[in-house]
Amino acid sequence: MAKRKVIIMGAAGRDFHNFNTVFRDNKNYEVVCFTATQIPSIEGRVYPPELSGPLYPKGIPIHAESELPKLIKKYDVDEVVLAYSDLPYDYVMHRSAIVNAAGADFTLLGPKQTMLKSKKPVVAVCAVRTGCGKSQVSRKIFEILAKKGYKVVSIRHPMPYDSDLTTQICQRFASYEDLDKYNCTIEEREEYEPYIDMGGVVYAGVDYGEILRQAEKEADFIIWDGGNNDFPFYKPDLWITIADPHRPGHELSYYPGEVNFRAADVVIINKVNTAEKENIEVVKRNIKNVNPDAEVIEAVSEVKAENPGLIKGKRVLVVEDGPTVTHGGMGYGAGLIAAQKHGAEEVVDPRPFAVGSIVDTFKKYTHLSKVLPAMGYGKKQVKELEETINNADVDVVVSGTPINLSRVVKVNKPLVRVRYGVDESTEKKLLTLVEGFLKTQGFSN
Repeated sequence: MAKRKVIIMGAAGRDFHNFNTVFRDNKNYEVVCFTATQIPSIEGRVYPPELSGPLYPKGIPIHAESELPKLIKKYDVDEVVLAYSDLPYDYVMHRSAIVNAAGADFTLLGPKQTMLKSKKPVVAVCAVRTGCGKSQVSRKIFEILAKKGYKVVSIRHPMPYDSDLTTQICQRFASYEDLDKYNCTIEEREEYEPYIDMGGVVYAGVDYGEILRQAEKEADFIIWDGGNNDFPFYKPDLWITIADPHRPGHELSYYPGEVNFRAADVVIINKVNTAEKENIEVVKRNIKNVNPDAEVIEAVSEVKAENPGLIKGKRVLVVEDGPTVTHGGMGYGAGLIAAQKHGAEEVVDPRPFAVGSIVDTFKKYTHLSKVLPAMGYGKKQVKELEETINNADVDVVVSGTPINLSRVVKVNKPLVRVRYGVDESTEKKLLTLVEGFLKTQGFSN
């Protein structure tokens, strides 16, 4: 029987995992290439032989997604697998139409084929959209388990953006030196730094089978800290999904976030302290309609600014977490909330000061006008972000990214760092949840 020729559409994450788990050693298929989108400058690489295995001794090329119709015809492709996340349903079906019109089948792989089973209990924290607040919940659960004396390891959804994928097969982050060792982008630092700050260990990379084997050696519990709104790479023993009432209805209209919403053991409605009551009720009704057996927790996301007195009466530039306000679709984040809360005289439009690829970011994400995304996919873009910030005619920079931005860019004006996490009442709810989970797993509290 002839091999089925396959293209995997991705964004340097789920695509590689799907290949590793379903296609790498499967002689019935030939993956002719990957396509890449969402993340700047990740096409043009090769998925290397060290990762692709003996069936692909030359590796597998990675092309821009814009070339997809031509690639289907060039390789006489039978099947195209969509393998990236945070996509509105009309976007998904437009891609399906492009693929079908070129003659190929369009496929979405599910949990049964792609989830790996761990020897250790797994708590998965996922979301219905980027920017719901997964990481603050993941870190709090990490902290609760660690305080109870358990060894906890977080495994983060992949972000292998460096040009050499062989250096990113299995990455372990426990210090700032590790961040430099792996040439981490700002987006990677936003996820790893907070764990390092609390003395934690986080793994990431490309080969999540190898990552799991290494993590299991040092962990009693594994936390799957999801990316975007993707579903877990590992089979969860406790599946938590975060919903955002600032975007009511998105839990049923974005792929694959609705998978998380329907499959969750627990749905956390986050940010109830800043959302409209009627929007919270929309999310509650949707839970009742599609996942009535899920436990529901209402959570408060608390925003705290360091040196908030520097903000009052000043003209400020707000820098926000990049993924949340770009493909996450939010017009603001914790930085803008803090600037308004602490009496900024004016939040200055960053667009006139943008340079290089930052200009392109604003052209692509036209909903942004009051905040600057912390874009930093590579040293060149980090430099352009720095130049944009330093060009800004403002008194103060308010940084709502999860990292210490001054570690990455040199800012020529005062910088106020904004942190966010769950409040005390939410922490108590999560403690109760974790203690119940421990009992089901046969652990004493």
